[in-house]
Amino acid sequence: MQLSFSEVAATGPSRMRSPEHPGDQALPFVADGRLRMHVLASGSKGNATIIEDEASGRAVLIDCGICKRDFFDRCSEVGIGARSIEAILVTHEHTDHTKGLGVVMRGLAKQGLSPRIYASNRVLNASSELISIQDACEIRLFSDEEALSLGGMTVHAFATSHDAEESFGFRVEHAQGDVLGYLTDSGVVTPQAFDALSGCRILALESNHDVRMLETGPYPYMLKKRVASDKGHLSNIQAAEALDALLETGLEQVVAMHISENNNTYRLPQEVLAEVLTRNGHPAKVCAAFQQRPVSV
Repeated sequence: MQLSFSEVAATGPSRMRSPEHPGDQALPFVADGRLRMHVLASGSKGNATIIEDEASGRAVLIDCGICKRDFFDRCSEVGIGARSIEAILVTHEHTDHTKGLGVVMRGLAKQGLSPRIYASNRVLNASSELISIQDACEIRLFSDEEALSLGGMTVHAFATSHDAEESFGFRVEHAQGDVLGYLTDSGVVTPQAFDALSGCRILALESNHDVRMLETGPYPYMLKKRVASDKGHLSNIQAAEALDALLETGLEQVVAMHISENNNTYRLPQEVLAEVLTRNGHPAKVCAAFQQRPVSV
């Protein structure tokens, strides 16, 4: 069932105690050989996320919409060496997810590195950035619901609902049974997405905008309509509804992704998602992913 907007419950997030600093509810990391997620950047100005198998140090990059300097600086900040990145997954062709691919790939090439890039055929053909580098890089194609073996992990691609030529989220499975779900850039949570995101320990879930801030904010009418549509981005309320449906015993960490700097705050999605956990007595933690600094969970 696709989720739509709803009103905040009377016991909603405004009554909750907020963290002193946004993002400080990320769980402390314990080196136990499970998956780690390093969000280098998340938002409309650029996106890049690294999924790491902590036991082996092997890693996969999801999207690269940031500049080369920010990419390498933030990799260093979270303790990821360039040689660890064995593959790059592209969710869709929008430039905030792809514009750094060329410069980063050239930077990696100077170190003798050439990770494969994975994209769907339609995304490849719609992306000027991918087209411009396809002769210099190895680009492999994947399709909806395909399982990929990358960096010692199994990655399952699933379609999202976005105004791109084609767009995807990912379910990442570790050999030891750990699971991470990744969903951004979707106007609704489809049944396929719910299936893919079930049973995750780490859930990266888009929480793009506050409905009222979008309605009263500076965007022109057509852009507001696009963001709020079924082909746009998930609101805080939609993310909360999705989380409520995805709560399971093994869930430990929720990361609010692709937060709008114009139509949201970094605190609001944390409060709205945390209210779901509190109401259900669930011990998982919530943190926000940022545009200008990395977050690791």
